[in-house]
Amino acid sequence: MLRDEEKLRAYYADAPEDLSLDDLDLDRIPRHVSIIMDGNGRWATRRGLDRSQGHVAGVDSLREAVTTSVRLGVDVFSVYAFSTENWNRPQREVELLMHLFATTLVNELPLFHQENVRLRFLGDLEALPERTRTVFQRGLDETADHTGMVFALAVNYGSRAEIARAARALAREAAGGALDPDAITEDDVSRHLYTAGLPDPDLLIRTSGELRLSNYLLWQLAYTEFYVTDTLWPDFDRWEYLRAVRAFQHRSRRFGGVTNR
Repeated sequence: MLRDEEKLRAYYADAPEDLSLDDLDLDRIPRHVSIIMDGNGRWATRRGLDRSQGHVAGVDSLREAVTTSVRLGVDVFSVYAFSTENWNRPQREVELLMHLFATTLVNELPLFHQENVRLRFLGDLEALPERTRTVFQRGLDETADHTGMVFALAVNYGSRAEIARAARALAREAAGGALDPDAITEDDVSRHLYTAGLPDPDLLIRTSGELRLSNYLLWQLAYTEFYVTDTLWPDFDRWEYLRAVRAFQHRSRRFGGVTNR
C-alpha cells in the first residue's frame, strides 16, 4: 500500500534513542500484520483497577495500532478482539466488551474515513447482541468504498470452528456435484475461511508474553513470523510496533525451503 512518507516521518519524529525509522527497510514492511491483544485484565489488576478499565484503556492502543499500520503502509491489519471461548467470562465483562465494540466503532469511524480504512470482520457475528451487529454493519457499509488498508476485527472468532465451517461448505459443494472431493485444494479451503481474499499474516504480534495461539488463525499462520512481547496491550504503542517490525525484518523467511546465506 502507498504510504505518505512525510506523515510517517512526523509520526516517528520523537522516537526513543534505541529506535529509528532508519533501522527499517521501508520496502520490506509486512503486508499483513496481525495482533493478539492480550493483557488488559492484568494491566488493570496491577493498578488496583477493575478488569473493565483495562479493556477501556486497550481501546487507545488499538487506535494507535491502526494509525501506525496506515503510516507504515501495511495492506491488512487484523486483531483478535473476542474469541468463541470468551463467552465463558463473567457476564458483566462480556456485556462491557460488547458495549465497547459498538461505541468504539462509532467513535473511530471518522478515523477510518480520514485514513481511507476499509473495515472487515472475522467470525460468526450472528451470536452478537443486535445493537453490536447493527453498528458493525454500519461500519461495513460506510467503509465499503474505501481503498486503503483493510482493518479486520476478529469477533466471536475461533479457528477450529472456522475450519469446520469451511469443511461443511466444501462437503455441501461436493454433495451437490459442484466439486470433486479428490480435487479439493488448499485454495478451496482458503476461499471458505473468514479471511478469504486476504493475504496470510506475515507478522503475528502477541502482547503480555503468552506463548500460545489461543485458537487464532490456525490455518493462516502456517508460515507467519511470531513476535512476542511482555508488554501488556494497554501499554503497546507505536514504538513497540516498530520494534516488532524491526525484529520481523531480521528474520530469514524460508517457507520450508533454504536460502543462499
